[in-house]
Amino acid sequence: MFKRWIELKTNKSCLILGPRRCGKTTLLKSQFPDYNYITLDDLDALNWAKKDSKGFIAQLGDRAIIDEIQRYPELTIAAKYAIDNEKAHFLMTGSSSIGLLDSTADTLAGRINLYSLPTACWGENEGSHTHSIFHDQIALRALAEANRKTQEAILYGQFPEILTTTKTENKYELLTNYKNTYFTRDLMQLSNIENIEGLYAIFNHLIRSIGSHLEVSNFAREAGISYPTTKKYLNTLLQSQLIFKLYGYQYGPAKRYVKAAKSYFSDTGIIKSFNTNITEGQVFENFVLAELEKRRKLGFIKTDQFFYYKTKAGREIDLIFESENQLYAIEIKSTQNPSKRDINNLIEFEKQLKRPVQKYLFYSGTEYAQINQVHLLPVACLHRGI
Repeated sequence: MFKRWIELKTNKSCLILGPRRCGKTTLLKSQFPDYNYITLDDLDALNWAKKDSKGFIAQLGDRAIIDEIQRYPELTIAAKYAIDNEKAHFLMTGSSSIGLLDSTADTLAGRINLYSLPTACWGENEGSHTHSIFHDQIALRALAEANRKTQEAILYGQFPEILTTTKTENKYELLTNYKNTYFTRDLMQLSNIENIEGLYAIFNHLIRSIGSHLEVSNFAREAGISYPTTKKYLNTLLQSQLIFKLYGYQYGPAKRYVKAAKSYFSDTGIIKSFNTNITEGQVFENFVLAELEKRRKLGFIKTDQFFYYKTKAGREIDLIFESENQLYAIEIKSTQNPSKRDINNLIEFEKQLKRPVQKYLFYSGTEYAQINQVHLLPVACLHRGI
């Protein structure tokens, strides 16, 4: 694994947030096999925690893994007492921040480290990282090998169980099971959602809207759900880390940008599980952005936030971010033969900004190239890259 960001050998307790089945428990159990383990998915354990939080924490000892703590956020109060007074070291996980971050902010601020764990980065299951995506060019043979794996990676995503499943029909069956449990019914239970048809409508409209601006009022009307309900469901998906948002990038006194956010799925396996008919370009764009977002969350891309850019005239750039005093502008095209037309927005953006911009185009071809100082990156360069 190359998730070297996780400094769990410190004396500080931690809370790891990430979507269901992303590997939080496996990671902790493998690194800390001598720690006591308990999960609040176990109804007996959950009931015990609710009835006697202090006794529940006491029986874990001073070194323990507490899984799915979002099922009872108030347990953090008892955990705080043990951390403060008994020098306990707790490694906690949550598959949703609903009600959890508020509790930890009040009780565990300064006492724990907070981490975000996405699904696996593409190629992570094959070994350590081999190169920097934006600064290295990998060998032609490695690029060709990665290219042969691209289609399956885009279609089925990077949930750990998917990566260890060899047959494609079994991958789809597993994703369908995820959809019927973790992506829907589990969310309904956590968020007191009663309308499963409405939740399905939200998922399907989000999938069809990949790459488009998310106007909640229009979205609610198209999904046939009230505005407050739509907003609640979207927030639930965001807090469960099944989706992430890009906001409009702002610059200059005129601030010629579009404020509406764009939403993308944190793993393309979620898209596949709903089997909704969308374009190849939409899935390709989501895949690239999701892989880059994973690396941002893990600290390999050093920036606090990703953005997109769009002028009132309609010129659009898929991804903008600043890292170490350098501005990056990225376009994503599923074409195998990009042209000057595909990079025009990048060129114009740099001209308007009047400052140097690192310009990249991810595409579905198999070679590194350059057009007018825009670096063309084959999507296969994401494989085992950071």
